[in-house]
Formats: sequence, C-alpha cells, structure tokens
Amino acid sequence: MNASILRQAFAAISRIMDENRIYLIELDQQNGDGDLGISMSVGYRAAVEALDNANETDLGKLLVKAGFALNEAAPSTLGTITTIAIMGMAKELMGKEEVSFATFSKVLMVGVNNIMTKTGSKPGEKTIIDALFPAVEAMQKNTDNPKTALQAAYKAAAEGSESTRNMLPVHGRAAYYGEKGLGILDGGSVVGKLIFEALYNCFF
Repeated sequence: MNASILRQAFAAISRIMDENRIYLIELDQQNGDGDLGISMSVGYRAAVEALDNANETDLGKLLVKAGFALNEAAPSTLGTITTIAIMGMAKELMGKEEVSFATFSKVLMVGVNNIMTKTGSKPGEKTIIDALFPAVEAMQKNTDNPKTALQAAYKAAAEGSESTRNMLPVHGRAAYYGEKGLGILDGGSVVGKLIFEALYNCFF
C-alpha cells in the first residue's frame, strides 16, 4: 500500500457509490431519510478530489485529507461513521509512505474498532459493522495472498450485509421502526459490502 494505491482504492469506491446511488437511496427510504446514496456518492467523490489535489505521499496525512473532505461533503450519520474509521487508520499510518498488505489489513481493523469504540456499536446490531468486521477478519486470515484476501473479504462483507435482514435495528433512526425493520437490508452494511467489492474489482 502506497499513495498511488490509496488513490486508486478511493477512486474505485467512489465509482461504485456513484453506480449504486439510486439503489442506496431506495434502500434508505425504507427505514431512514433516503439520503444514503447521495451522501456516499458526494462524500467519496470529495475524498477522491482531496487526494488528487494533495501533493503528499504520507499515507496518514492523505487519509486525514480524505476524511475531512468526506465528512464536510457528507455530514450524514454514515458519513461521520466512515470518517471515524478513516481517521483511526490515519493515526496508525502517520509518517509512513508504504506498508505491506498484512499491515494494511491490521490498520483496517483499527479503523473498524474505532467505529465500535466511538459509537458503542458491535456486530449483530444491523449496521455497517456487520459487513466491515467479518470482511477485515477474513482479510487477516489470507494476508499472504492479496487476491485471495480481498475475495474472501468481499464474500464475508456480502454475507454480513445479507445477515442484517434478520436483525432488529439498534442504532439511529432505523431503531424507531423496531420489528418493521426485519426483512430489510441495512443500508450501511450495503455500503460496507460495496467498499470491499470495489477494492476487489479495482485490483483484481
């Protein structure tokens, strides 16, 4: 992982959020305010622009720029949550211009743990964590082979997202819907799945 790869990764995530903008809006309208597709599309596009305009190779500093840009452009709940992950990763990577795939997978888990610590969330509560946590766990079991690792991560994220259909929402606006949320995919978890789908398709 270096600055060039980081920029490619964010560009791939931005593209997939643009491609799924309408789907995420429709999904969010079932138990939210319907802005998920807009915030993720606009937010990641802003992050990409910030990275492209940054004459920087320090991975930590680049992630800080991306995080600030995303949060400013998408001041929504999930925009804030994903920024929390990015900033947690930035702290770990500050001063580093290149890290191994194994190290990067550990840094991703730091980001996921940062979300759980700051929000009080955990797997099984119908959130983005239900996609991110199993995805990064799967990555860490296959770090000798990045292709296998990202393929396993994408599969785990997709399965984690699908499992949210059977969960009761615990956090945010969705929690007000109670049992009406059963059978509905959590939009945040779909975003988590899309992130790992983008990463896998980008590099392999």
